[in-house]
Amino acid sequence: MSTVEATHLRTYGHFIGGRAVPQSDTTFERISPADGRVLATYTAGTRADALDAVAVARTAFDEGEWPHWTAMDRGRALLRCAGLMREHEEHLARIDAEETGKPITLARGDVAASIELFEYAAALAMTMHGEAHTALGDDCTAMVVREPAGVVGMIIPWNFPLLLLAQKLPFALGAGCTAVIKPAEFTSGTALELARLLTEAGVPDGVVNVVTGAGSVVGAPLAESPFVDILSFTGSTETGKRIVEASAGSVKRLSMELGGKAASVVFADADLDDALDGVLFGVFFNQGECCVSGARLLIQDSIADAFLSRLVEAAGRITVGGPLDEASELGPMIDAGHLANVLGHIDAARRDGATVLTGGGRLDGENWGRGHFVAPTILDGVGEESAAFQEEIFGPVLTVTRFSDVDHAIRLANATEYGLAGSIWTKNIDKALRVAREMRSGRVWVNTTIDGAPQLPAGGMKQSGFGREMGQAGFDEFTDVKTIQIRTGPRTRVFPNWTGGNR
Repeated sequence: MSTVEATHLRTYGHFIGGRAVPQSDTTFERISPADGRVLATYTAGTRADALDAVAVARTAFDEGEWPHWTAMDRGRALLRCAGLMREHEEHLARIDAEETGKPITLARGDVAASIELFEYAAALAMTMHGEAHTALGDDCTAMVVREPAGVVGMIIPWNFPLLLLAQKLPFALGAGCTAVIKPAEFTSGTALELARLLTEAGVPDGVVNVVTGAGSVVGAPLAESPFVDILSFTGSTETGKRIVEASAGSVKRLSMELGGKAASVVFADADLDDALDGVLFGVFFNQGECCVSGARLLIQDSIADAFLSRLVEAAGRITVGGPLDEASELGPMIDAGHLANVLGHIDAARRDGATVLTGGGRLDGENWGRGHFVAPTILDGVGEESAAFQEEIFGPVLTVTRFSDVDHAIRLANATEYGLAGSIWTKNIDKALRVAREMRSGRVWVNTTIDGAPQLPAGGMKQSGFGREMGQAGFDEFTDVKTIQIRTGPRTRVFPNWTGGNR
């Protein structure tokens, strides 16, 4: 594992009201998951800090100018921010790479995709419109208008700190909302950097606010506060359930992208070279710390042994390394606790009868130092009742289950509580469309995986959540629909005896 010169220690406070708040006396450190260095220190926010940020965002929405800017002007501000992000692209990528442990090449891709999301959201902002109904009778005209929904709370996970924020924030801002962002404690850097860039781009003070700290302390007030109109959350299903409970008192709108256990379904008639590459990418992308990770390989039994032989060989050639190593393809787990959790899942699968075809443990020794590295792992013979098949492992671990025919494949694909994403590998278009329609997932890829574009909405079914991000649907999440109906000419009286005239 090659070494790269250490980055200087970054120090952050909150970002509230258009300015960086000086760091408080109570802080926490972000330790590198690759080598144990201290990367940054952040303010450990309090409930009062979160409520202060909500109050600022509330005032900025109720009394400020941003919701009243023209759609063109809001779009231009987002485009200016996209330009600034491009100027600082390497800086943002390095922060995310160091804090998450992901390879720098992947972090650069995250930043590039985030810039595209800002540009697309700017276009949606510029074209925001309602409807006019002019065929309701000669005396009636009606408008259906879209208005900004208000203050949006955003709780962002640690695996894609900038990208998942960019799937929410520019769409909310383009609609005219204000925001309070709670990034993950592990990976708060790029959210704070982005808030600064938005202010530099001309977004008024108080429109974007960032508060760092523990979710139970800083995130909970966003769910509970009656002054937050929408809460957009990405994270685990269990945390999502607690947020639903906490938000009940304020009856706010929720948008929830929760856990996943995506299947990669490989049929015998697939292009097996493409499928091999796609399965590897689907599970080992971002160390498997990805909610749409293709963590379950469902393979047709007639080709399973030959396909797995090639898959194991290819997995053994994956370059595991530090986040700033340009050759690295797979980095460390986010922290020691998650490392232990992933290893625990592998051990449990062994006890349930799974066969470890490759990997299966921690990478240690002098090449890995204090890093939280797990070897790319493939587990064969995983039954649908086992925890490894049913539970989100969130690491570089692929389970293998064989199927006999299309009906069997569909049943296995749907045999978990999750429904976030899935991939199908076949050259038979009839088969592809049938499986895609019957797969209970918010996203289905055919002959590709973990693919997308800003125009395409994403979200889950079943225990994977509700609401959509990106696309027109993702923009509409942050708007309220209002009907305005206008009658013209003399009114036909309902109570003529009281008001005069004829009914």
